[in-house]
Amino acid sequence: MVCRSVCHYPPGTSKWNKIEHRMFSFISMNWKGDPLVDFETVVNLIEGTTNRRGLRVKVCLDPKEYEIGVKISDKTMKGLQILAI
Repeated sequence: MVCRSVCHYPPGTSKWNKIEHRMFSFISMNWKGDPLVDFETVVNLIEGTTNRRGLRVKVCLDPKEYEIGVKISDKTMKGLQILAI
């Protein structure tokens, strides 16, 4: 089994997270037609996503509120230790 963490990045930066593009087509098919009425529903629908090749998605909700519009310098971004889990 291969484990992978997926984080949602600001608009325009998803190109850095190639797995996101492959996974979200399956997530969208899984919740097709279900109303996304609350966070619990969204988490359950995402976590229930599978495909024929054995895709399994682990979800954890981050309830923290983040400040909007924060700019991160290139120097800070280069200094991050990003791990693929």
